[in-house]
Amino acid sequence: MSQRIPFHQQITTQPEVVERFGDLHPPFDKQAAVLEANRCLYCFDAPCTIACPTHIDVPRFIKKIASGNLAGSARTILDANILGASCARACPVEVLCEGSCVMHRYSKQPIQIARLQRFAMDSLYGSAAPLPFEPGVEQGFSVALIGAGPASLACAAELRRRGIRAILYDARPLPGGLNTYGVAEYKLPLVESLREIEMLSQLGVEFHFGTMIDAARLAELEQKHDAVFLGIGLGTIHQLGIAGEQLEGVTNALDLIAGYKSGTLTKVPARVVVVGAGNTAIDAAIASVRLGAAEVNIVYRRGHEQMSAFAFEYEHARNEGVKFLWHVQPTGILGERSVKGLVLTRLTTADNGSIVPQSSSEFLLETDLVVLSIGQGTHSAFLAEVGGAGAKIELERGRILIDRATGQTSNPKFFAGGDCTNGGREVVDAVADGKRAGIGIAVWLEAHHVQV
Repeated sequence: MSQRIPFHQQITTQPEVVERFGDLHPPFDKQAAVLEANRCLYCFDAPCTIACPTHIDVPRFIKKIASGNLAGSARTILDANILGASCARACPVEVLCEGSCVMHRYSKQPIQIARLQRFAMDSLYGSAAPLPFEPGVEQGFSVALIGAGPASLACAAELRRRGIRAILYDARPLPGGLNTYGVAEYKLPLVESLREIEMLSQLGVEFHFGTMIDAARLAELEQKHDAVFLGIGLGTIHQLGIAGEQLEGVTNALDLIAGYKSGTLTKVPARVVVVGAGNTAIDAAIASVRLGAAEVNIVYRRGHEQMSAFAFEYEHARNEGVKFLWHVQPTGILGERSVKGLVLTRLTTADNGSIVPQSSSEFLLETDLVVLSIGQGTHSAFLAEVGGAGAKIELERGRILIDRATGQTSNPKFFAGGDCTNGGREVVDAVADGKRAGIGIAVWLEAHHVQV
């Protein structure tokens, strides 16, 4: 049997991407890491650990860096968060661990926790040491995991550490979900996402790619496996519902990000407009700048105070040269075959608090590319057929309802986590969901299932 090619060796990052999408936060060298680690107060009741959704013991891993025990530091991180390397790069630490650092009380810069976490994880990779965990003794159970994003990967790791087979099914050719396809390259390079998953595969996680799961296929998996984990994420980005959306030159933020990360997109036109003001919209706008656009505008129907993007992401975009148009709404896209401009209408707030168009306020913003980033839909409708005459999987506005402590759905054999349950949060939240569900599945199998 031929040996499988490691995930990170199956892709070739384009030189243009490497050049234009350098690290947002360059890595520490050993001296800088030790100096920063020694700034930490090693709080006993550490607010940084509490603020982390996966509850990494931050003082412990930092103290091990200070003492030179890098392997122990990495193990501490991985014990809480199996995707600790990607979270070190992609987490919004400004509002999580670093935002909770006690140094703020003393008007000092918070400890650079993310860069220290990355240093420990990069050191583990650089040492060529194996993952510091082994699979548990085989229990005879198997679990199908639908989707190979962060929630499923974290769930699979917990299952394997408890001796339960974990078989992941994903429609795409590579694992990682948004880590691989949807996180900006300057935050989390594609090769780093895949390198991390390659290490995770040492636990014996099994992958099946290019596999679409519909209701019929899911029913087969339900019969074949002892439990099922749903980490199906969200669906496509919403459409505006206006004339011209079918024109060449209309795309969405996730396709744009996936395009340049995979190397199929190496440049964009001179004028780009991004519709929406969330963190993904910011990533798409910054990517457009770095892909050669001379003018990039973000348009949003509300004001700066209401945007869902984090404040530090907004400042980053402004520093990259992105411009913002507030209180405007797209009402049409002009062009014959390709986009020539976006028609916008100015909005105002009525006496009752509702947002309404201003009369005679329509204007044209010339552009060559319109990038939609106005939230994602769900693709959980096929789950309505799951359960037959038995327990259905309950949904609420397309989101899967779960017991937050265990990840279990209303159908006891099905568990879920990540964006399909929370509507789209951070990578670390998906990891936390998957971790809880993995533990929940193991407990449920032991208590309620007959081993075969």
